[in-house]
Amino acid sequence: MNQFNYWHRLKIAFQYVMPQLYLTQLAGWFAKQKWGVVTHFAIKLFAKKYGINMQEAAKPEFNAYESFNEFFIRPLADGARKIDENSTALCLPADGRISQCGHIDDTLLLQAKGHFFNLSDLLAEDQELVNDFKNGDFATIYLSPRDYHRVHMPCDATLRKMIYVPGDLFSVNPFLNTHVPNLLARNERVICVFDTEFGKMIQILVGATITASISTAWAGVINPPRSSQVKTWTYEGENAIQLSKGQEMGAFQLGSTVINLFQANRVQLAEHLSVDSPTQVGQVLAYKK
Repeated sequence: MNQFNYWHRLKIAFQYVMPQLYLTQLAGWFAKQKWGVVTHFAIKLFAKKYGINMQEAAKPEFNAYESFNEFFIRPLADGARKIDENSTALCLPADGRISQCGHIDDTLLLQAKGHFFNLSDLLAEDQELVNDFKNGDFATIYLSPRDYHRVHMPCDATLRKMIYVPGDLFSVNPFLNTHVPNLLARNERVICVFDTEFGKMIQILVGATITASISTAWAGVINPPRSSQVKTWTYEGENAIQLSKGQEMGAFQLGSTVINLFQANRVQLAEHLSVDSPTQVGQVLAYKK
């Protein structure tokens, strides 16, 4: 038991001292390279290690991808994901597993057993947004390296604001999510604010170690380059962007985390969702109250 605890403490300590940004930049550089047979062999090894189902990809052959980046954000074949057509249902935005979901207790969200984080920290101290989502509901989905890395819309929506928040690049795997306090509110992230028939909704794309970039369908790659300041874009009037239920809205180059926030008394999270439940784009996330 002592040895077990020692190695776990060492893994946690390493996250604090390792050069997160340099490792991520190195991973980003590597993922861009087009090394032909070498790249294809590395992709094949990666797919085998993580048990990736290439038969659901639009391009199932390993040599169809010139770089790791292309492979990480590979699109799926038509029909690989069915979008629930119930007009009162919101759909899951990503493949992965539920990290946590449930009620926001005033402004506190559960990160893992014994660890909470605050809406104010998560939303870059945007007090208007904090007030909008007090006592609401949330769902956090962890995307592992084996998962499909594109993120989709839970419902029809109008984009109103996007906020880039610089931060740390801790790994967001389940072990560290359990042991690093405030992890999801301290990592780099892109906050997307939408108007929907279910009230305001926020979808947050959280960065992590060696997640080389986060992109959105309307703005392209958000990072890199990485800003040291919070950056905000607003989309009003002619600049408002309409997105449809099931439409792609963003992507990660390697796995990370998606957080959805809903206002109080607007949705009921699907009963079958609980910690570690598998998720798949298009399946039910919640229903309109």
